[in-house]
Amino acid sequence: MNDTTFDYIIIGAGTAGCLMANRLSADASKRVLLIEAGRRDDYHWVHIPVGYLYCIGNPRTDWLYNTEPEAGLNGRSLRYPRGKTLGGCSSINGMIYMRGQSRDYDQWAQLTGDDSWSWHQALPYFKMHEDHHLGATGWHGAKGSPSEMLAQPATESEDLWLHLLRHHRAGGEWRIEKQRLRWDVLDAFSQAAQQAGIPATDDFNRGNNEGVGYFEVNQKAGWRWNTAKAFLRPTCYGRPNFEQWTSAQVAKLVIETQPDGSKRCTGAQVWTGGEMTTAVATREVILCAGSVGTPQILQLSGIGPAALLREYGIEVQHELPGVGDNLQDHLQIRSVYKVQGVKTLNTLASSVWGKAAIGLEYAFKRSGPMSMAPSQLGAFTRSDANQPHPNIEYHVQPLSLDAFGEPLHSFPAFTASVCNLNPTSRGHVRIRSPHFNDAPAIAPNYLSTPEDRQVAADSLRVTRRIVSQPALARYKPEEFKPGVQFQTDEELARLAGDIASTIFHPVGTTKMGADNDPMAVVDSHLRVRGVAGLRVVDAGVMPTITSGNTNSPTLMIAEKAARWIVSGD
Repeated sequence: MNDTTFDYIIIGAGTAGCLMANRLSADASKRVLLIEAGRRDDYHWVHIPVGYLYCIGNPRTDWLYNTEPEAGLNGRSLRYPRGKTLGGCSSINGMIYMRGQSRDYDQWAQLTGDDSWSWHQALPYFKMHEDHHLGATGWHGAKGSPSEMLAQPATESEDLWLHLLRHHRAGGEWRIEKQRLRWDVLDAFSQAAQQAGIPATDDFNRGNNEGVGYFEVNQKAGWRWNTAKAFLRPTCYGRPNFEQWTSAQVAKLVIETQPDGSKRCTGAQVWTGGEMTTAVATREVILCAGSVGTPQILQLSGIGPAALLREYGIEVQHELPGVGDNLQDHLQIRSVYKVQGVKTLNTLASSVWGKAAIGLEYAFKRSGPMSMAPSQLGAFTRSDANQPHPNIEYHVQPLSLDAFGEPLHSFPAFTASVCNLNPTSRGHVRIRSPHFNDAPAIAPNYLSTPEDRQVAADSLRVTRRIVSQPALARYKPEEFKPGVQFQTDEELARLAGDIASTIFHPVGTTKMGADNDPMAVVDSHLRVRGVAGLRVVDAGVMPTITSGNTNSPTLMIAEKAARWIVSGD
């Protein structure tokens, strides 16, 4: 660490940070530093798809956060996994490739006053880094088939970002494949959903994800495909202008007052385990630490709600009341059904021989239960007929357990987890001490609005309607959780609080917004308001949560941000 001056400093080597490192270091004239608090992603369970079971709740790969006790969850506190390793959450998540709905991005464009966030203008940035198993189409990108932006003839006036991507033949790094297994009980659930009025679909990513089908996943030949593999190895590691620090935690940003009285971020103080080092950025610091880590770093640096900062003796560098507010997440309500006469993972993994068979199938074929994402079958539909668009999502699994991390049940069963895609509840992330190694307080405020409680009750009824269809009748499904004795709106909403858990999609804590939005932390190009040389590029900038899993939208955000940064916008 002799030379600690760089053009760009990227804080957080997670989903967004790895892509940012790839794109910014493509310019050989710019020195780029990528800082990651966790270790390298050389833990074997990161790469085996079922390894999420051993990565979540493991200090080797997880920050080990917990929420504050939640009134909407009847006083319960939830484990709140966040990736702490190269690849970040893409190293421990469910691997599901999901963009959301076109209306999500059109709403962002409206809220920010910037049409570049509209679905029409976001789609090419999704396709830019995609390597879809079916090849390039109007909806998907693929390695070896340049996206429409790169396929156009080069011009003298094109921006540096496009020039660099053409030169390096970039694009197509993010692999998307079909899952390498199927289950009779999930096929039956799919048929039952269709009988209940949900159409079949073979692609959830065309702008309207209504339908039922197997999820596509970020895997390659049966291995997890995280962003460290996609964007760092081997590309960045072969560039002399790129440097990476692991096991290095940012304590705070360096904020300087300029001669005109304005504020500028010029670097970061980094704890490397043995000493505090100051890394200097001559151009920009890019925060990619996620919806929990980024607001924590900003608050520790004196950027955030003034009263909160003063409470912990932190000098206010720039007051931004929205830092840490607007937390949104998807809360999944887990209904468990006992079944008969069909194979589930509960019974398959209940014996030594069954476990051996699972291991051998993966060893020789890279398929079977060890290759599966946490959820295999998905469905998007409406919680009631009056909803104008699909507003709930199902993650269906051929297994059941009392809680994540607990043993599988001894009886055959499946789980149909359902979440409200567009919750109206809002929470917050706030420091609870001035020390960087103290976890912040995370309070999502789940089910804190009448609208969310109504959707929770209605969605449980939708689950029951699907399970009651003829396609599942031969397996004699019996509701184990929450139990058929609960029927009223009040009972079902309360029960949702007892059995629901996070699906690990926190967003919104450093939201982008229009100039007249006092709670917006960044502008539509993700620049932190009032502090030059500082941007946020992670899921925290989403003003509203996407209608689906949030990993892939975060990559799209990073792709757009890289273009703006390289082009000086």
